[in-house]
Amino acid sequence: MSVMPIHLYGDPVLRTKADEVTTFDKELRTLVRDLIDTMRDEGGAGLAAPQLGVSLRAFSFNVDDVVGHIVNPVLEFPDEEVQDGPEGCLSLPGLYFDTVRRQNVVAKGFNEYGDPLQIVGTGLMARCLQHETDHLDGIIFIDRLDKEARRAALEEIRQQPWYDDEVRVKVSPHAPKNKGLFFKQ
Repeated sequence: MSVMPIHLYGDPVLRTKADEVTTFDKELRTLVRDLIDTMRDEGGAGLAAPQLGVSLRAFSFNVDDVVGHIVNPVLEFPDEEVQDGPEGCLSLPGLYFDTVRRQNVVAKGFNEYGDPLQIVGTGLMARCLQHETDHLDGIIFIDRLDKEARRAALEEIRQQPWYDDEVRVKVSPHAPKNKGLFFKQ
């Protein structure tokens, strides 16, 4: 099991559009395992590679006992139906804000070996697929809130014990095995 530190709100990697995966090799398969192991350890519904400090277009998911991953996802929306409900993020631990998302989505991409993959999601799975794909585009779910709700969310973030406006890069309490440029201890 490879549980990795999760990069928290404030880390620039979370605001950077991730690079498309072009090589489906052992390193990618290791990244996918790290994503799944860390997501499960943290109890999350999804985890994107940028949250582990890796700027590649890949994420894992665990929704309604369906565990998997997708590489280079592209989302399609079969209808205009929306859902509004609480959403959280492992990079903003302990915080949940009502967020509007599409109710139905089709994600097309690849598995860790480069084979084509399609995931049809509704409800929570649709929310997860949209949330994690946003991470790959440098978007954090609070960016989807209206102006007033976003202002309130930012105020709540500033009050969190893990938030430090003097330090731009933060990670989860899991100590990294190898300290790197983006880890705060």
